[in-house]
Amino acid sequence: MPHSFRVAFDTDVNAAALAEARWGAARDFRNVVYVTVGTGLGAGALIDGRLLHGRLHPEMGHIRVPHDWGSDPFRGNCPYHGDCLEGLAAGPAIHARWGQRADLLPDGHPAWDLEADYLALGIVSWVCTLSPECMILGGGVMQREELFPKIRRRVEELLNAYIQPPNIVPPKLGMHAGVLGAIALAADLTPTPPCTPRGKFAS
Repeated sequence: MPHSFRVAFDTDVNAAALAEARWGAARDFRNVVYVTVGTGLGAGALIDGRLLHGRLHPEMGHIRVPHDWGSDPFRGNCPYHGDCLEGLAAGPAIHARWGQRADLLPDGHPAWDLEADYLALGIVSWVCTLSPECMILGGGVMQREELFPKIRRRVEELLNAYIQPPNIVPPKLGMHAGVLGAIALAADLTPTPPCTPRGKFAS
């Protein structure tokens, strides 16, 4: 008798958001946005505990943010939108603007203030539209620890006490969030209780 198989598809950032909500930095929250900043810039979201889908998967990296051409004359490198958030703040944009990869730029470089400003502008837009309780920032660029206090401070300034800022934290599951999210998607398709990661990811 042939076996039947159930298959789940989702984006890497949605999977990472699911994993962080189930086993990681967002376990205590039902409204979560997971952002990855690396070779691209994308985000996934859980709203009231459910992954956000629509006509297409969310393309939060391609929102338009204010671009001060005087302080940042870089035109952006998104092939579709030029200076959308991804075109201004993803790893390739940092490389194109400063002539070096993000991981080679030193602490205290002007790149990090500019990067924090762009990411804060994006976060404020997502806060005002999705109202997340927790914002998780992962990906290669976010390995630079000095970005987190800069981003938190700038988000608070931009919100100006109108809305309380969400928790803005790195992923607890690190670079494994996407893979663990795939496991969570598979577990949700099975009638058995969902599996729990072992080792350092277990609570």
